[in-house]
Order: sequence, then C-alpha cells, then structure tokens
Amino acid sequence: MEIQLTDRSLLRAAPRVPPQALARAVADRVRIEVREIESAAHLGFLLHRAEPEQLSFLQAPVWGRVKAGWRAESLGWFQRGELVGTALVLYRDLPPLPVLGRRCLAYLPEGPTLGWFADGCVPADWLDPLVRHLRAAGAFCVKLGPKVVARRWSAASVKAGMADASVTDFAELAADAVEPEAARLVEDLRALGWRRRAAAGHGIADQQPRHFVRIPLDGRTEAELLGSFHPQWRRNVRTAERTGVRVWRAGPEQLPVFHRLYLETARRDAFTPRPLTYFERMFDVLGQCEPDGIRLYLAGVDGVASAAATTVRLGRHAWFGYGASGDYRRDLRASNAVQWRMMRDALADGMEFYDLRGVGSTLDPGHPMFGLLRFKIGTGGEVVEYPGEYDYVINRGLDAAVRAYLRMR
Repeated sequence: MEIQLTDRSLLRAAPRVPPQALARAVADRVRIEVREIESAAHLGFLLHRAEPEQLSFLQAPVWGRVKAGWRAESLGWFQRGELVGTALVLYRDLPPLPVLGRRCLAYLPEGPTLGWFADGCVPADWLDPLVRHLRAAGAFCVKLGPKVVARRWSAASVKAGMADASVTDFAELAADAVEPEAARLVEDLRALGWRRRAAAGHGIADQQPRHFVRIPLDGRTEAELLGSFHPQWRRNVRTAERTGVRVWRAGPEQLPVFHRLYLETARRDAFTPRPLTYFERMFDVLGQCEPDGIRLYLAGVDGVASAAATTVRLGRHAWFGYGASGDYRRDLRASNAVQWRMMRDALADGMEFYDLRGVGSTLDPGHPMFGLLRFKIGTGGEVVEYPGEYDYVINRGLDAAVRAYLRMR
C-alpha cells in the first residue's frame, strides 16, 4: 500500500518555490509505504536502528506469540525503499458479524517504533498509511502508545512531591525536564482525531503504564549505583546480605515456586493474578527466541525462596517483569536483594537501562499504589512520563456498541 501525502509546511512555502519543484520535494520526502514485514527484519530494526529510549519488548515480534487470544502482525514503514519504522500490531477479533464480516481491535502496545519528526516528517505521514492498512485488515478502532518521553523527574524531586501534602499526582508536580517533541506529538494526534480514553483515578489509567521508573546504567559502577539508593534501600540490601539471603538464577522448571509466591503477593496486595500457564508460555516463547532474553531469579535462605522476580532483555535494555514475595520472613529483605542482583547483572552485561516499569500517577500516601512507587523510587531511578495511549475510531457505531457491551459485563 503506497500513499502520497502533502506537508502543510511545504504548501505554505509554495509562493516562493516553483510548483514543479515543490511537488517533487513533497513526493520525495513523504512517500511512505506500510506493509507486513518478516520477524527477522522487524527485530533487526529494533536492535540496530531504534532509539534506545523508544525500545520496548512489547514491540518485539516474538511478543505477539506470548499473547494468547490475539493475532499479531509485524509492520514496516518504507521510505524510498528503506525500512524507517516498525510496529507490532496485536489484533483482537470480534465474533463474525452479519454484513460487517470480520472486525477487530488493533493495538500497538508501547509503539510504533519510529522517528515521529525525523527528516521533516509529521505524525500524519506515519499514521495515515497505518490507518489505511488497519482499516483494510478489518480494524474498527486502533490503539497505540507512543514511547516518547514527555516529562522527567529525578528521584529527589519525586521524593519531595511524595512528602508534600498539597501534591497528590504527577500532574501537579513540576517536572525537572519537559520534552517539546512529545507535546508537539500530542497536539498533532489530537488534530488528526486521535483521543485518549483513559480510566479515571490516580492509578494506571491505560492498558500500559504512563509513568515508569528507570535507572540509567551507562558509565556507572556498582558503588555509584548503590550510593544512589535511598538510605533505607541500602540498609535493606545490607540486611539481606547479613542474614544470609542468597539470590540465584532459576530455570523455567522453578516457575511453580515463583507462582506460589506471586499468589501470596496477589492476595496481600489485592490484585488479580495471572495463571501459571501465562508465565510458562512467556518463558517458552521468549526463551526459544533468545535464551537469555528472559530470566527468573529466586532469593531466600537455606535454599528456600521467599522472593522472586522475572526480567526481560532486548538489546541494551533490561526490564523488571513480575515480582513476588511470600509472607514468611519478610524481615530478611529478599525482595530488595533480588532487585539488587538483577541491577548488578544488567550493569555487568553492558545494559544501558534497567527499567522497573510502571507506577501509578499517584503521589498520595493514602492511595493503594503509593507503596509501589516508594519501593521503586528508593532505587534512585528517574521517573519518565509518556503521552499515554490514544485511540483512533474507524467505525464509530461498532466502537460504541463494543464499549457499551464491555461496560455491561
């Protein structure tokens, strides 16, 4: 599928540029083709061409095989024959509908991966061909989550906000840095008809979190990393060492041990847990693609695990996946020990970031998600905010009917 778009900035320049030269310039710059690509080409782009801050394992082609109940497609954007952007699209099919036939929701988690304003492009140059492709695939709605940093806060700034009773949300906390490209992207998305439909409240309002805690690792030593921790975090790490807590890597055959601790965590923290089969599938699929792409760590004394965690890797980026801890001997601080081990391993292996992933938007000590923020920000990491997830509705009637049905369930 190939389409030719016109940039308004070039049109404004028309009186000063010969029409034929203007037409040639527009055609050369923004002729973008979107088509399905092979997994190898998709992965190669992520590993060798993607900006490190944009990288997400949720956009790796193999992730589509983890998500049971979804179809997956790797898409590429081509400009003058060169691959310049990629996306993993997950399709959730509706039951076949009379007259309408096959219809689906198209979802790009933490994607697409491309330079929104590279080489003078604008979001319409990327999104118009994407929507055309997805409409042809039967999508009634498209959801995407641009992984473009909008605002940043240091650990010190976040802690100050957590201690300020007048500040209850990141929206109310002055950022240390504001990125103009993200603001421009949001403005263009809205102008093109994309809308945020996030849930209300101060938790995680979208399908994927909007606020992440991540730790830059480039050029740092273990001592520097440990020194950036909150004093209580450092004490917890030392307590674990002093009481004989050992952290070890485990194979997928130990997933039932992890899952037992995970169920205890779910009961204690009142969330709905995933079944063991989900984690078994994740390790099977990701492990086949890259044996070291997913890891399981257990921590405890005398070989008895009291904490566990998973981590995922792609390129030079490592992410904390799922954590779990039992009610027995929580005073051993095994949860801190397992995180510290995963950070040290990421540092030793040359990772650029160790990403603790999402937190809620809350800074309110009374909110259920406040404790998660306190635990993660204790590592000294920075908080980065992304624009959030945006929807483009292709078939308004069908979209409204689906949303009404989901509200009644």
